[in-house]
Amino acid sequence: MAKEWTEMTPEEKRDVRLKRWLDAENVQFVSPEAKETYQARVKRIIDVIKMEQPDRIPLNQAPGAFPAVYHGGTLKEMMYDFSKLNRYFVDFYKIFEMDFAMAPSAWPGKLFEILDFKLMQWPGHGVPDTGTFFQYVEGVYMKQEEYPEFINNTYDFFIRKILPRIAGTLEPLQYMAQFNPSFFVPVGFVAPFGRPDVQNTFAELAKAAAVFYEWAGVIGQTVGQIYSMGNPTWGNSLTLTAYDMIADFLRGTQGIMTDMYRCPDTLIEAIEKFIPMTIELGMSNKDTDICPVIFIPLHKGADTWMSNKQFEKFYWPCLKKMMMGLYEEGYIPFPLAEASYNNRLEIIADVPKGSVMWWFEDVDMKRAKEIVGRQTSIAGGIPTSLLKAGSKSEIESTVKQLVKDCGKDGGFMMSVAASVEQAIPENLHHLMNAVKQYGNY
Repeated sequence: MAKEWTEMTPEEKRDVRLKRWLDAENVQFVSPEAKETYQARVKRIIDVIKMEQPDRIPLNQAPGAFPAVYHGGTLKEMMYDFSKLNRYFVDFYKIFEMDFAMAPSAWPGKLFEILDFKLMQWPGHGVPDTGTFFQYVEGVYMKQEEYPEFINNTYDFFIRKILPRIAGTLEPLQYMAQFNPSFFVPVGFVAPFGRPDVQNTFAELAKAAAVFYEWAGVIGQTVGQIYSMGNPTWGNSLTLTAYDMIADFLRGTQGIMTDMYRCPDTLIEAIEKFIPMTIELGMSNKDTDICPVIFIPLHKGADTWMSNKQFEKFYWPCLKKMMMGLYEEGYIPFPLAEASYNNRLEIIADVPKGSVMWWFEDVDMKRAKEIVGRQTSIAGGIPTSLLKAGSKSEIESTVKQLVKDCGKDGGFMMSVAASVEQAIPENLHHLMNAVKQYGNY
């Protein structure tokens, strides 16, 4: 008799999710060969996750805007013409081989325009039309003295305070009635809907929603086509740490840095408030995303952001609790340690064996294997600059060194440090060929 989900161990739950990913029962593969290729790639990644030895080391990449650039297009085109987003990414996967790659990442520009979104700049809006990435705009969108209000009534605070500050179209939401028990007698609650500006806000939200559903439909179609050709992808499901959410979207870097000194206990209380939300966000696509790998970009935990003592007090607890919350539900947290984590390796190794797959942008990979790799699988090692300025022989030399330093006994996935927008196309082929040539066990 099968166990109930609540009675399963994290490892048993993970095996259920990994089998669903491997079987891909609802994927309509273009050929039997595509299905065979897909399952070989997924099996290779599963072996790495379980810290077992696969047939060879797999390769992970984040294409970013490269599919558009390769075809002479731009990220801006993909953000506004979703048919090009589909065509560029599908063609990319027909031409370039890899084991694991990020799902399409091009937000809907028209939606941002409708909302007058202030948290991001994108091509044509603060970034040149030919720009290949987005620029997030930090600011103090929540004052330090507003922490208690945020902690005590989080959703109300977001709707009536934060949304009006980060999106011009949503400014009239500040006139909405407060979320409190008076909703049970909704007399005063309906009054703001009589305001013309509030009515206009909801009309604009309906327009934004129409753009969203068009974009989401194309993303779903594109991911389905990518799978059908035999390519497992990650990035459809992601989350952030509680610390980064507060820093990125509420307080800004300077604000949260001063909070660590001026109101540390209040900051920690706010972080604790956010942790369940970060776990829920990571699992939000559980019904549609068969890949159980949850991407977690780490924005402000690097060596240069704070001391190890501060990291252990403010950053690591919420990151670990979030990752363990995902792990306990059978998911594989996939944190990208942006910038240097050389001073953090001993700290971040403190997780259950095989529970996480760490992706490093800029660390000593040999040390990472020796310290973190004893406890969890690791990924990384390929600088993006190598794909822009490196030669074939330099790529092969880097791959061979990584195989020597990190490949022993499995548990390692070779990964490019960041997205590859500026890569020379031939170097992507050279990299895959080198991994296939030198990464076999």
